[in-house]
Amino acid sequence: MEGLKNLRSQDAIVKLRELAESIDICMFCTNLKTDDGASCRPMSTQKVCEEGNIWFFSPRDSDKNMELEWNKKVQLFYSHPGKDSFMIVNGEAEIILDKEKIEKLWSPVLITWFQGGKDDPNISILKVKPTTAYYWDTEGNKMINFLKMMASAATGKNLVEGNEGTLSI
Repeated sequence: MEGLKNLRSQDAIVKLRELAESIDICMFCTNLKTDDGASCRPMSTQKVCEEGNIWFFSPRDSDKNMELEWNKKVQLFYSHPGKDSFMIVNGEAEIILDKEKIEKLWSPVLITWFQGGKDDPNISILKVKPTTAYYWDTEGNKMINFLKMMASAATGKNLVEGNEGTLSI
């Protein structure tokens, strides 16, 4: 990695949005005290808003929502090995039942999970407000970075360009 690049405020939100929306799928972990991985599940990021909140759709009667009723702390693990982009987000989740927000975030692919569409009685939205986040992001494509790693091994100088750091929102 090229260097440590801690980002704050709007720059942090831009990076958070860039990574969360381009990677899309994260492991959404609740019930963090058990630490056994059983309460982690893949979730698709719907949007990262201007305030840096990350939005997801979730069935109202899901185990995830029940766990959030007990403890709002969550961890999101984003990983895109093909781009060498990774991010961990710690935050607090809130269950939202606002029909207007559902309408705004709705995507036709969601019919797979919510057969009743936007009016499905089992639909909810999760808003995750990040408290801390850390990212690793390598620039360039995988093949070029592989060649740079080989050259780095030969020369002893790191030629792979990328950044890592905290995101303070």
